[in-house]
Amino acid sequence: MYLDAAKKQEIFAKHGKSNTDTGSAEAQIALFSYRISHLTEHLRANHKDYNTERSLKMLVGKRRRLLDYLIDKDIERYRAIIKELGIRK
Repeated sequence: MYLDAAKKQEIFAKHGKSNTDTGSAEAQIALFSYRISHLTEHLRANHKDYNTERSLKMLVGKRRRLLDYLIDKDIERYRAIIKELGIRK
């Protein structure tokens, strides 16, 4: 499986406050970004997989809503996570 418990702990430890911090916006955005990159690679090989395409679009929307929340709450946290993950050019 591409996303096991150890990989999640690593993502949460790197982007969250601790490895058990699963609720912060930064940790969730990082997890969604990892999943988005995996699904993007899957769709490059399987372009007719429409269920995965729908799931990818839903994940991108969730990440967008979390990023919008961070813009409203704390612009510095938003800028830090964008720079760290390399989402914007």
